[in-house]
Amino acid sequence: MSVHWKRFADQISHYQSFVLVSHVRPDCDAIGSELGMAGILRKLCKDVRIINAHRVPPSLEFLDPAGTIEVLGDHVEADEISCDCIMILDTSAWGQLGDMADVVRNATCDKMVLDHHVGEEDLGATMYKDYQAEATGTLVVAAADALGVSIDRKMATALFGAIATDTGWFRFSSVSSDTYRVIARLIDCGVVPAEIYGDLYERDTLERLKLRGLILSRTSTELDGALVHTYVENRDFEAVGALHSDTEDSINLTLAVRNTKAAVIFIEQRPGGFKISFRSRCDLDCNEVASRFGGGGHKAAAGAFQQGSLDDVRSRVLAAMLEELERVL
Repeated sequence: MSVHWKRFADQISHYQSFVLVSHVRPDCDAIGSELGMAGILRKLCKDVRIINAHRVPPSLEFLDPAGTIEVLGDHVEADEISCDCIMILDTSAWGQLGDMADVVRNATCDKMVLDHHVGEEDLGATMYKDYQAEATGTLVVAAADALGVSIDRKMATALFGAIATDTGWFRFSSVSSDTYRVIARLIDCGVVPAEIYGDLYERDTLERLKLRGLILSRTSTELDGALVHTYVENRDFEAVGALHSDTEDSINLTLAVRNTKAAVIFIEQRPGGFKISFRSRCDLDCNEVASRFGGGGHKAAAGAFQQGSLDDVRSRVLAAMLEELERVL
């Protein structure tokens, strides 16, 4: 599925005011895509607000130093939000919108989705999706071209971060020669990759390092090492003083184990239940497995959420992963 960019541009031209929204626990692709799209729309003299259910993680605040991204419930009330169009970026699922889901559902304005994930729900929006895109940030670059907008350094920095993180700093199988062509364009706009890498990966807090140590120390294997899995509970965050956002990218560390084909991490959430992240570097389809648990994503990476105790959630999810691994290996 590819994006019909002329239709996208035509629809944009009909509106003056926009609210940009992304998923809960926003990652760099979500934040970078929102900031990039906001820059594009403002260059078209549109009125733009970015409003999310969760605040920007401290590790990504360098992308929005002025604090332009608003948070629902933090001086922003649902009944105060109005615009001509709500644009949802980097997700196509109600459950991923958190408290912003009711805002989107109850809004009488038009809605658009720009996303690269496979699964989708009926959000009452016009869908603009490309499953082959390595990041939503890539689609935002294409949107700039479709709208005839030049990308400045600030926008390029946000979009570079979006693409770099969703490709594991260009090491995932989703990377193609086109990825590097887009990245080259962003560098030509003034991006300094070494600076972004430093901001993303060389500014860890001691608390985050301690949390990673806990996560890695609990790594277990199944199926002769083909599947690795680990977990983190709320009490662990409290014990080391870490944030929930400090788990970002932890699952990818487990894939460094030799002969590993797939990985799962279970992250307890403050209201209860567990966020589950899936990774695969074989024919196992993470999106298909995640969909069994109300989630989704991509073949190589997906996520879901389940209520229940750690033992209950872990046993059900690992059983599904083992079933699928035994089928494909």
